[in-house]
Amino acid sequence: MKQILTFISLLILNVCFSQEIAVLKYSGGGDWYSNPTSLPNLAKFCNQNINTTINTKTATVEANSVEIFSYPFIHMTGHGNVVFSPNDIQNLKNYLTSGGFLHIDDNYGMDEFVRKEIQKIFPDNNLREIPNQHEIFKTPYNFPNGLPKIHEHENNKPQAFGIFIENRLVLLYTYESDLGDGWEDEEVHNDPISVREKALKMGANIVNYVFKN
Repeated sequence: MKQILTFISLLILNVCFSQEIAVLKYSGGGDWYSNPTSLPNLAKFCNQNINTTINTKTATVEANSVEIFSYPFIHMTGHGNVVFSPNDIQNLKNYLTSGGFLHIDDNYGMDEFVRKEIQKIFPDNNLREIPNQHEIFKTPYNFPNGLPKIHEHENNKPQAFGIFIENRLVLLYTYESDLGDGWEDEEVHNDPISVREKALKMGANIVNYVFKN
């Protein structure tokens, strides 16, 4: 049964919904719904600049739902607690090992919680810091110094961590960067254009990696 589900999931991911993105709804009390304009703006930027055809109306999917298999790119953010149930964990693991991709962007305050939940999904595959030479920082936009800093919180450097399966990055965790804030409508945070552009270009690199790998 699990093999059949995996096969169906791959078909859905790679054929039917090849350029769709969604926000992940999770339990625990964290504000998964923060940054509501982020993904629509990222989709618009990618469609205009890297020749994607992403639906700009963002969907919401739950961690334990079969619907996650309809989206090759899922984005997760928030400020607080994150809790994955056993069903969430198994479903997310099946999704990520079947060709899906999860981007977790710490909006400040979720780090101590989300790391524990990631470890539950992949207990034998630890988060690794992604080197600046990785292709996700090179194309279509070059970030020679790695992940850009969008918002300041603790005066720490921005870091990108990942879970790799057979050399494919399946889970990206961006920490102390706040990319999602940089994707939001300009009036939300009043960031200068140069900062928002850096955030959107880095987001485009992530999208590009997902759709071409």
